[in-house]
Amino acid sequence: MDKEKYAEKLSDPKLFNQPVNIDNISSESLLNSLKSMLYIRLTEHKLAHEKKSGNIGGPVHLGAGQEAVAVGVSSCLNSSDRVFGAHRSHAHLLALNPNSYKLFAEVLGKNTGFSKGMGGSMHLWDASNGFYGSVPIVAGTVPLAVGAGLAAKMQNGNDISVAYIGDGAIEEGVVAESLNLASVMNLPVLFVLENNLFSSHMHISQRQPMISTSRFAKANNIDSKVVDGNDIVEVTEAAKDLINEIRKTSSPKFLEAITYRHYGHVDWREDSDVGVNRSQVDINLWKKRDPITRLTQSLIIGNLVSEKYIEELSNEINEALERDWELALSDPYPNTDALLERVYD
Repeated sequence: MDKEKYAEKLSDPKLFNQPVNIDNISSESLLNSLKSMLYIRLTEHKLAHEKKSGNIGGPVHLGAGQEAVAVGVSSCLNSSDRVFGAHRSHAHLLALNPNSYKLFAEVLGKNTGFSKGMGGSMHLWDASNGFYGSVPIVAGTVPLAVGAGLAAKMQNGNDISVAYIGDGAIEEGVVAESLNLASVMNLPVLFVLENNLFSSHMHISQRQPMISTSRFAKANNIDSKVVDGNDIVEVTEAAKDLINEIRKTSSPKFLEAITYRHYGHVDWREDSDVGVNRSQVDINLWKKRDPITRLTQSLIIGNLVSEKYIEELSNEINEALERDWELALSDPYPNTDALLERVYD
């Protein structure tokens, strides 16, 4: 099946809700993926709850439902690779460094946050763990990722850069320029397109002639793969193949993952009252395709975990998140002098 037709099928919420195929995949890898996805999901649920309760001041852009993309890609990266997020990037950061305490502190504007309390949910920075920033400007980090790829090539190492972008960002001119430059200069960049079918509240069918965006890669002579973004095994295997090729050839690649966000564009609401196809029926169908649920089902069927194990793991994570939240709440805010001092910090 060609990429365009596969993407069309993947966009149908009634399909691809079966357990994932875990044959020939190590149990350690599967369990690590489960733990990472569950940690990210419960962290975002906590953020949604606290935002709804009025305890977070700024906007919170949540990606619950899309965890398999970040977890699958991150499992194939080295610590020296350079990762660039977008405006919905909690998962991209936490898949590299599961530190909910620093994320909570950041969204609360505390001095101990990832960006020292100056960035909130969308301006995240954790370079020591390979995350070189996220911004609310749509596609704002894509040319930075290309620049990081150029730097990696000039350093004659084996590092790559990763640019996470959404299906709305593919429509930005700077993305076209970035794809072109990466191709012409043969740069080690992986473009990861998280196609959740919505740009803010507008369905992709209102903006594009087809569901798949991989044609933008083809136009720039960049090899691409289209995957089920809710299948952690498929995402991981595709990412591994593309990243290995990038390291061998120092050439850019493009990974398009068809997925769906459970929450709406911003904060805790589901936005079932906006958008052409953002109906409660579709949301419920997509939740049956949940990447965590599908992997969990496979692990239970394969006798690798039990329902009790999943319950205990969830409780353990939630308890840790509560401790992290309370600790972040008690942390100090930055001094007022930091407003100027940290402009170039």
